Amino acid sequence: MILVTGATGHIGSVLLRELQACGAGPVRAFTRDAARAAFFGEAEVVEGDFAKGETLKPALDGVRSMFLPSRTGPDADIVAAARRAGVEHVVLVSSITVQTHPHLGPAGENLAVERLLEDSGMAWTVLRPTQFASNALMWAGPIRDRVAVRAPYADTGLPTIHPADIASVARAALTEPGHRGRTYALTGPEPVTARQQVEAIAAVLGRDVPFIEISRQEARGRMAAVFGEEAADAVLDVTGGDVNDELLAVRDTVARVTGSPARPFRQWAAENAHLFR
Repeated sequence: MILVTGATGHIGSVLLRELQACGAGPVRAFTRDAARAAFFGEAEVVEGDFAKGETLKPALDGVRSMFLPSRTGPDADIVAAARRAGVEHVVLVSSITVQTHPHLGPAGENLAVERLLEDSGMAWTVLRPTQFASNALMWAGPIRDRVAVRAPYADTGLPTIHPADIASVARAALTEPGHRGRTYALTGPEPVTARQQVEAIAAVLGRDVPFIEISRQEARGRMAAVFGEEAADAVLDVTGGDVNDELLAVRDTVARVTGSPARPFRQWAAENAHLFR
């Protein structure tokens, strides 16, 4: 049995479909909303919440492999519960900032989860993706309202990754030999700037989308009000304020692991155009 946590997320939802399509055997989805069971295809659905530890035990019953996004709950408790339940292998989604910006608070938290897993006695595979293409959904409201997208560091290009590529690598790690004990840095196929992302969305919508570059200070004020000051500073550093060659590097990991090239941002924009209309 394979357990997919974060089953309604940008990665987990695609992973569920891929696992079922490749005949991976029994698959279970762990979700806070079992009413959406039709969303999960033929997967068994267990309703629960990481914040309610008692709901995790039935989800883990009979599970041998598990997909786990980092920092979605009390990670030490989740890893301990998986070990007690007899889980043999965990595929963890961490962050590339563990290796590119280890001094940042969120990166340190992700590294701590990686170490928890590595010390657990279970087999592990760690995925370290860069910026998600789906982060562009933060602009969906302004684009739908036909007002300007406002963002800092307009022309800093990061090798943004399609969440489906993370799912494809996770599927390979869960179902194929040779991935246990491996750490994979994952990127998209090319750098893409914020300005270019908005242009790609505009192209699939068939209309102009105005873009205004703003200062770090203005962006920080907006972000800190939602995420807190430390998280705001961390995001601003890794999206343009403190980039480095390691963060900007384009990697061929997706192609090497899955046999298919990484999907470009424009493909994500085309697949999700309805969310911006």
